[in-house]
Amino acid sequence: MKAYPYPRLTGAVTARVTAARLRGPGDSREQLDSRGCSVVEQVVALGMAERDDWETARLAVTATVPSREIESKGSWSDVAVVAVLTEGTTNIRTATRLEPSSDGDREWSGHIEINRDDHVDRASLNVHVVATVEGVAGRVIGSTEQEWLIDVTSDVPLRDRQLEVSTVSFARGAEWLRSIRDAPWIVDTSERMPVVRLNSDFEGFAALVQDPGSKTESMVSEILLAQMCADVWTAVFHTAIGDLEIEDDGTPLFPPDWRGAVLREMLPDIIPGRSEEDALREVHTRRTGEGSWTDLQPRIQYAAARRADIPKTLASTVRDIERFEQETHA
Repeated sequence: MKAYPYPRLTGAVTARVTAARLRGPGDSREQLDSRGCSVVEQVVALGMAERDDWETARLAVTATVPSREIESKGSWSDVAVVAVLTEGTTNIRTATRLEPSSDGDREWSGHIEINRDDHVDRASLNVHVVATVEGVAGRVIGSTEQEWLIDVTSDVPLRDRQLEVSTVSFARGAEWLRSIRDAPWIVDTSERMPVVRLNSDFEGFAALVQDPGSKTESMVSEILLAQMCADVWTAVFHTAIGDLEIEDDGTPLFPPDWRGAVLREMLPDIIPGRSEEDALREVHTRRTGEGSWTDLQPRIQYAAARRADIPKTLASTVRDIERFEQETHA
């Protein structure tokens, strides 16, 4: 553990990329598909863009800092929050200052620009809290524990560059899998990161999902993948909301890792029109018995379906089926 000769924040500093917009020739702009940004993996896959001629990308970044600690301790002044993007391969470093939200200085937001010509692989995005400490300006008093990865080539937002999907026999697997051996897949949140486990006892199912062949198989695969993605969002939300740290006054805290990012991503759709902190408190109160937890389940399903792009995928598949039938009968 690194020691510092000045007081630093003990509370967590978290960050998330909330959107990405790409600009191409002629100042044409395009929003990156939501599936290109994973708050669980903390990866943005710019290769997910439907166009390959983009020149710059503009990332919307939001950071959360422990404002209560900053205010109560009074050890720091001239506090600033800075997002820094670096890539070792090209030795490029880009920094931008974030601005506090209108509701206070807990949430800081801004944009950081990525020039495609400056990057060839993956860049790391970190957020630092900088302040004047004991008369010395520009000291870093807090940073995000894990960086976001901005991948300019990949079309899959995965940190380890391998699918978080495993194929296993449920009937011959662990005891908990044997008890659900009729399920085609399950989302396992017991590991450090959630994993989708495909049941190999369903003959041809894994191949259909991972390597579809015909046009019909591809259409079915798209629907299955979207549903799996929705299941992942639902599972990780319940995992995150079920293990919160609670302050002495009963206030629930956002987890500092991917669980906190998942909650911040989904809560606006589950409890619309409320601040993130109020929404978290409301959901926690309902889950622990003071309110209707059951009434929230449709909102949770809705939030998960939106992030899995189920409406878009379903509409696209219906159109593909209609075209396929027209071609078949032509």
